[in-house]
Amino acid sequence: MNYRRIGRYGVKVSEMALGSWLTYGGSYGQEQADACVKKAYDLGINYFDTADVYGVGQTHPGAAEEVLAKSLEGFGRSSYVLATKTFWPVGEGPNDRGLSRKHIMEQCNASLKRLNTDYVDIFYCHRYDPETPIDEVMRALDDLVHQGKVLYTGVSEWSATQILDGQNTANRFNLSPIAINQPAYNMLNRYIEKEVMSICAREGLGIAVFSPLAEGVLTGKYKTGQELPKGSRAADPTVGHFVERYLTKENLDRVEQLSKIALENNITRAQLALAWILHHKEITSVIIGASRPEQIEENVKAIDVALDENTMEAIEEALTK
Repeated sequence: MNYRRIGRYGVKVSEMALGSWLTYGGSYGQEQADACVKKAYDLGINYFDTADVYGVGQTHPGAAEEVLAKSLEGFGRSSYVLATKTFWPVGEGPNDRGLSRKHIMEQCNASLKRLNTDYVDIFYCHRYDPETPIDEVMRALDDLVHQGKVLYTGVSEWSATQILDGQNTANRFNLSPIAINQPAYNMLNRYIEKEVMSICAREGLGIAVFSPLAEGVLTGKYKTGQELPKGSRAADPTVGHFVERYLTKENLDRVEQLSKIALENNITRAQLALAWILHHKEITSVIIGASRPEQIEENVKAIDVALDENTMEAIEEALTK
């Protein structure tokens, strides 16, 4: 495993991380989670990512956090980097969502309890909250850092302007700055290349990306004119809408071209997609999901794939046709 620093900060995380967005705490049981976490840890993955709302079909908020906590039992706490998030609704009350000081404090404490730990390494604002002043958000995060409950603060899917607003506020009031950004990024969704990536580099933020395989579309399992594979994410009525946006004819044609490039390089389509992301040095870590240990084992091989200039040019041509 290779490790990269989070932006300008000293802490290092594995180039590949294990997430729990659509897996643990809902669709998959504790036994599956245990097997995947152990495999990831044995392969050198030290960054584990979750959130208070993760776990499809969960019976209560924090189900994924509880499952992940049990899977991590037995591993030395200092040997891994643990991240969680807050923003999305966790109840019906008017203060059960957003980034108010009340919600941030209460959800951080609730997450710590569910994760069975005194602190999280990274605490993310899961989205930007237009209803809460940015100074309130940054002061609350700063207090969590000073309390020792959070080591580094992060944001997810914030625009370049929003990230700068947070950083400028932190600088103005001498508060803990944002250390890491977690956006969606893959071959079919490259919006961060326009502004976000350069802003993060300039401000010293790390970037840990999610949905690196475009919800499975980049694995080549979906074909133009064919029915959705049974058991696939797209065929699941509870999460299929996450995949729909990628299932255009243009994207599926691009995947066909990428499949040829992967074959020429003697790697899987997933490994090509992951190696392409890691080729960008602004990226700190790629967050993968897995329901089986074998998936992690295959995906991790991407860290050893070096894409030469000709291959990168062929990929760019396939993606921009």
